[in-house]
Amino acid sequence: MIIHYKNTIIKTNHNVYDPEEDSFLLAEAALDQIKGSERILEVGCGSGIISAVIKKNTSAAIIGIDINPYAAANTRDNGVEAIRGDLLNCIRGKFDIIIFNPPYLPTYESERTKDWINIALDGGNDGRQIINRFLEDAVYHLEDNGRILILLSSFTGIEEVKSKMIELGYDIKEIKKERISFEQLLVIAATKATGI
Repeated sequence: MIIHYKNTIIKTNHNVYDPEEDSFLLAEAALDQIKGSERILEVGCGSGIISAVIKKNTSAAIIGIDINPYAAANTRDNGVEAIRGDLLNCIRGKFDIIIFNPPYLPTYESERTKDWINIALDGGNDGRQIINRFLEDAVYHLEDNGRILILLSSFTGIEEVKSKMIELGYDIKEIKKERISFEQLLVIAATKATGI
């Protein structure tokens, strides 16, 4: 499939999560937040739609990472450097902004499959398993006053995630919201406090 969005042409792959409302909301939030030539990392880059839109419409330097080898390849096909890795485990250095559209659907063992699309959606039993791992590690990869842009869903427990962010020392601000069907989507900017 080919998607035309924000002056960008994005090719997708059947082994990669297709861009949906959450992808577009996070892309818009990112464009609103990027002010110059920031260094940006997109975790879970999927098709590369967000990274490609940022590359096309800003002067920021961006790289993607995804556990799905097809996703990393798809992002590269869309003109953005990307590597294969599990969250931040193989990342060195610090970034001004880290963007993450996490797997956030609560998923029980009996519902899991072994395909790559499941990995893009499976947030563990409460939907927060991957999010919590990411938040705990991200602080070490942010510049002082660097920030995370993360998409959350009402299926995940937004207040619980916000509490975790505050506990970890992030200053949080809601920056974009959208209701789709029975789900509320929210993009939060979480800023790393100096000295963390």
